[in-house]
Amino acid sequence: MMGRPKITVVGAGNVGGTTAQRLAEKDIYDVVLVDITEGMPQGKALDISQAGPVCGYSTRVVGTNGYDETAGSSVAVITSGIPRKPGMSRDELLSTNAKIVKSVVSQLVARSPDIILILVTNPLDAMVHVARLVSGLPKSRIIGMGGILDSARMRAFIAAELNVPGPDVQAMVLGGHGDTMVPLPRYTTVKGKPVSDLMSKDQLDAIIQRTRDGGAEIVGLLKTGSAFYAPSASAVDMVEAIYHDEKRVLPCSVLCEGEYGLKNVIVGVPVKIGRSGVEQIVEYELTVNERAALEASANAVRELCAAVDRLMA
Repeated sequence: MMGRPKITVVGAGNVGGTTAQRLAEKDIYDVVLVDITEGMPQGKALDISQAGPVCGYSTRVVGTNGYDETAGSSVAVITSGIPRKPGMSRDELLSTNAKIVKSVVSQLVARSPDIILILVTNPLDAMVHVARLVSGLPKSRIIGMGGILDSARMRAFIAAELNVPGPDVQAMVLGGHGDTMVPLPRYTTVKGKPVSDLMSKDQLDAIIQRTRDGGAEIVGLLKTGSAFYAPSASAVDMVEAIYHDEKRVLPCSVLCEGEYGLKNVIVGVPVKIGRSGVEQIVEYELTVNERAALEASANAVRELCAAVDRLMA
């Protein structure tokens, strides 16, 4: 790669703006911030650039209302779409955001045929489906960011409950990014110790429920808008795993073609991420109940994707 790899962030709202900031602070990328609102991506790009001398980075950050600046991007993080409002289900977002993502993906791929797409827009799994339909890219280069965020929420709640450092907690949350997510307490550890050895089943069940409701809890508190610090951190974690060819196993939304017994459905599963995107879906041993929960989650995603297909027909 000559020079710095270019990372495009589409959508300059809270998630996109914070993602661009976190990427700029790494000081190893060129960052392009795209939004249809005139002036907003340009203003945020200037602001992020002007923080550079203070924070010690010299990242080139460009804000634009078009896509020509994105040409030659290695990775794009797509955050554009309308956010969920209080009382709104993720499904109600479907038709508006499907149209937005369809347009964004076709613009990006036309200018950067080798791009890897990271989807953040909700309803997440259905938006990965839209990107697959529109882009013609291999499935290894279309990845949804959901499981990392859900796992981060679970890790944070466990860390607070046990009064331990967050990074010491490892958790795995599979399934659709939504109410049907499938946390796996058996694969959740604190410094290698199973979490079930460290807290009661009731404590753990309460944490699992709070993880499921994690996004809605924040929407309810903020009243206008939804979470953005943890979602942007999760998206950047994926960019870093790609750029540094880390081969880390992270829970992400990808197309399953037989793994976990799931055929032709996009759902959150553990994947190994490296320079080429998704290198492998990693299959954990699941109990009968966990497998059933994952199947139910996959079926909920199938319904959403069928709705998308009707909308886009």
